[in-house]
Amino acid sequence: MDAAVLSEAMTIADAATGVREAAAALRARFAGLRVVVVDAFDMRSETPTAIGEKRQLYLGASDGHCWSVTTDAGQAVGFFIAEKS
Repeated sequence: MDAAVLSEAMTIADAATGVREAAAALRARFAGLRVVVVDAFDMRSETPTAIGEKRQLYLGASDGHCWSVTTDAGQAVGFFIAEKS
């Protein structure tokens, strides 16, 4: 995942009317990635990968069972998305 993908993802996320619609749009565009809606409060100790006007994106990594937030784009297999806090 590179800067162009993150920029496109943030543009898509911010263009949607709500966070669930943003997640649906991201799933449609990036079919190979998982997209999980999370509450901004639950992400308060994490650093967003991308911050838009309305939403925040975090990179998600998985070992096949458990998910975690990562800053390593090479490990990312999805996005966590939250309303901007």
